[in-house]
Amino acid sequence: MVEIVRTNDVVLVGFLQSLLENANIPVLVADSHMGALEVMNILFPRRILVPDDHANQARRLIRDAGLGAELRDA
Repeated sequence: MVEIVRTNDVVLVGFLQSLLENANIPVLVADSHMGALEVMNILFPRRILVPDDHANQARRLIRDAGLGAELRDA
């Protein structure tokens, strides 16, 4: 698995998860339980992870959605 996005924005996480799942890209949202407390959102951002063999396609979809600035370095 490779991390493609790390953010505290729960709306963005939901959007990206939906975007990737609709493209049949397996996605794991890591650290979602750590951010359950509002105070912890700042300390523990959520991470979007995809399998290595889907990373390029996932990055392309995110860029095409106009969210390329959210991507972690490859």
